[in-house]
Amino acid sequence: MIGRPSRAPGRHRDGQAIVSEVYRRLWDGPAREQAKQLDEKWPEWTVFYSLGNRRFYAVAGWSAPQPVLVESDTAEGLEALMYEEEMARVARGEAPPPAPVSPPPPSRRGGILSQAHAAAPQPSRHPYRRVA
Repeated sequence: MIGRPSRAPGRHRDGQAIVSEVYRRLWDGPAREQAKQLDEKWPEWTVFYSLGNRRFYAVAGWSAPQPVLVESDTAEGLEALMYEEEMARVARGEAPPPAPVSPPPPSRRGGILSQAHAAAPQPSRHPYRRVA
């Protein structure tokens, strides 16, 4: 501003120490990890953990007249409710339930993806159109 003495950058008040490091806090890490594991285990469901409500939620990915949403305080309770919804779906004759998938085996490369495919030239999707 005009007429005000300049202040040191990064300070709001004189005499305040400049914060050099800010640490990231991971809220409810174990619960979020459990939600991630359930999401990987049940491919037809989207599973997440709400930090605000501290509850587990799952939304079914199949088409239905209304969205199928289940919620629970625990991951085990949520998985039981998901299973019940799957069985109710089978009882209604809509579709057979998919089996929960097991996690993929670790790769021999230690989880490092190959960049060969990304660097290789890709064929044209249109056989009669030339790529410049």
